[in-house]
Amino acid sequence: MRIHRFLDRFFHLHGRGTTAGREMIAGMTTFAAMSYIIVVNPMILSSTGMDKQSLLLATVVSAAVGTLIMALWANLPIALAPGMGTNIVFAQILVGQMGVSWQTGLTMVFLNALIFLGLSLTRWRERIIAAFPEPIKLGMQCSIGAFVAYLGLKSAGLVVAVPGSVAGLGNLGDHAALLALGGIVATPLLVRWRVPGALLISIVAITIAGSFIHGADGKVLTLWPEHMAAVPTIKTDLIGAFDFHQFLSKFHLLLPVTLYFLLSEFFAGTATLFGVTRRANLLTASGNLPDARAAFASDALASVVGAAVGTSTVTAYVESVAGVESGGRTGLVGVTVAVLFALSLFLAPLITIVPVQATAPALVLVGFLMMEGLREIDLLRLDASIPPLLMTLVTVLTTDLMVGMAFGCFAYTLLVAALRRQQKVTLAMLALDAVFVLYLVLRNSIN
Repeated sequence: MRIHRFLDRFFHLHGRGTTAGREMIAGMTTFAAMSYIIVVNPMILSSTGMDKQSLLLATVVSAAVGTLIMALWANLPIALAPGMGTNIVFAQILVGQMGVSWQTGLTMVFLNALIFLGLSLTRWRERIIAAFPEPIKLGMQCSIGAFVAYLGLKSAGLVVAVPGSVAGLGNLGDHAALLALGGIVATPLLVRWRVPGALLISIVAITIAGSFIHGADGKVLTLWPEHMAAVPTIKTDLIGAFDFHQFLSKFHLLLPVTLYFLLSEFFAGTATLFGVTRRANLLTASGNLPDARAAFASDALASVVGAAVGTSTVTAYVESVAGVESGGRTGLVGVTVAVLFALSLFLAPLITIVPVQATAPALVLVGFLMMEGLREIDLLRLDASIPPLLMTLVTVLTTDLMVGMAFGCFAYTLLVAALRRQQKVTLAMLALDAVFVLYLVLRNSIN
């Protein structure tokens, strides 16, 4: 009883209309949706010559510590981990193509994170976000929702890459795809019937069913390990492995990719924080994040920790919306996720059995639910409708939230100017457009 009172007082459970049990179920759901990073991040970054066991430790520690900081400082149901996309740029572009050492890459991530932290603590990040007009803020939520739903359909095998086309229909004769399709139909029903932990039940049920269903490769989807737990091999060779000398000597070459990392994480991370918090109905009356300084600083500090332990940029995960849809509203969700990440060092064989088809229905559903913001779009006003709709479409087609935001901002500025609403073309908005132009130029030069 005493622990319940403490949790309620610390996380404001009653004030946000939730319970400790609901928060923990939401945390387990979020973790299940993003646990793939435990395997995928070391796999990607090990191509740079970094030790895979050391990367496993770095991935788990950065995710656990980063999520815990967000939970305890900002009291938000948002989980963090090394970001997909930036880890690929780190491995394939920075180290693979540009030929710098991974130690230099970690130095760049570390310095970027410090700049990021400074912008967050001095409230510059809040001021920049305040410059976004309402249609762009609405577009952030819808874009993230559409992107999450797309990821779910792709994981299910229902949408596949097709040469010469954006995407195509998957093989409906594949039993794995049919299992995921069944989950996509059944999971909303569980939510509609208000079954506690509906998304988590869906993930567990499909994981178990995967033990009896074979994929296109002829193997069962869920491969149960011989041992459910294992003592981890602790290696610390990545901790603090910076190379400031090479970074400074090659600064002129590294400047474009450094700015790319900074801008990408600044806006993509911000959009995720805003979109997930908006879906959780936690925004303030003025439409801002509750304790925005703590949220932004937690996001930045997580990357400082990530670089220090040896991984690429740590960021807020869109999969956090899975926990929000399970009822998560406070930092207790993050505490649960952090504990599960810590346990994953010992339970990695068990945790990694969850097939992508198991989390696909949850991602599709929460993506659709996040797109409810489309109802708020005023279709009779061009400047209020085209920017968010364009953002959503471009984000899905390019699988890049930053590109979607850039197109949305450009469209908004041009439309309000063409409609002679010059008072909406503020200096802050023009500055944001200039930043997005810079981002697209850097993105084109790097890719």
